[in-house]
Amino acid sequence: MKGYIHSLESFGSVDGPGVRYLIFFSGCAMRCQFCHNPDTWDMKTGTIYTADELLDKAERFRSYWGKEGGITVSGGEPLLQMEFLTELFRKAKERGIHTTLDTSGNPFTKEEPFFGKFRELMKYTDLVMLDIKHIDDEQHKILTGHTNRNILELAQYLSDTGKKMWIRHVLVPKRSDYDEYLTRLADFIGTLKTVEKMEVLPYHTLGAYKWKELGYEYQLEGIKPPTEDRVRNANQILHAGKR
Repeated sequence: MKGYIHSLESFGSVDGPGVRYLIFFSGCAMRCQFCHNPDTWDMKTGTIYTADELLDKAERFRSYWGKEGGITVSGGEPLLQMEFLTELFRKAKERGIHTTLDTSGNPFTKEEPFFGKFRELMKYTDLVMLDIKHIDDEQHKILTGHTNRNILELAQYLSDTGKKMWIRHVLVPKRSDYDEYLTRLADFIGTLKTVEKMEVLPYHTLGAYKWKELGYEYQLEGIKPPTEDRVRNANQILHAGKR
């Protein structure tokens, strides 16, 4: 089995516990207005690898991982290549490697055959980093082009099944940076039993040039990153919900 991989990074320090080897999968159905990697949207633009090829590359850096490190898959959206992802994580666990899945949750459904394949994947997944783009469904559709209902359902499922989670939220002025939405998100996070960490990621414009290079119109033109005060405010509200 082979998968489409956009890129690899040897020393990730913010995408899971410890030092991580990052594997960015190609392909994503969401069209987040703030996306800084629109070059990952098309799955077929990636490089083809087998699971063993990726793990052999990763293990060259294993001495740097310490007790907490391992591999993190991100994207793009890894769940679009779930069968390959499952093989990768299964073989990683056979090698004693910690596995982290960074996902938007967009493909999630409890319908078959997806749900059965997802449950199999979870057998080999140590940690899920779930990106919740917006708590309000209508605003989520504006921001990403998709509903958030199945994403929140995924968060609840992970909580109910005891799967460790980190929640990530990109703070976007004029989109998600309103106290009303942050409080609602905090209340939702407060219902989850397995959230170990809550991260506020300030919106930035570092990927705006990629939109233009690819011929896309950048959706957040003119919107500046949030101020330190607003980031601090979001952290206070969301971490209060986590407690």
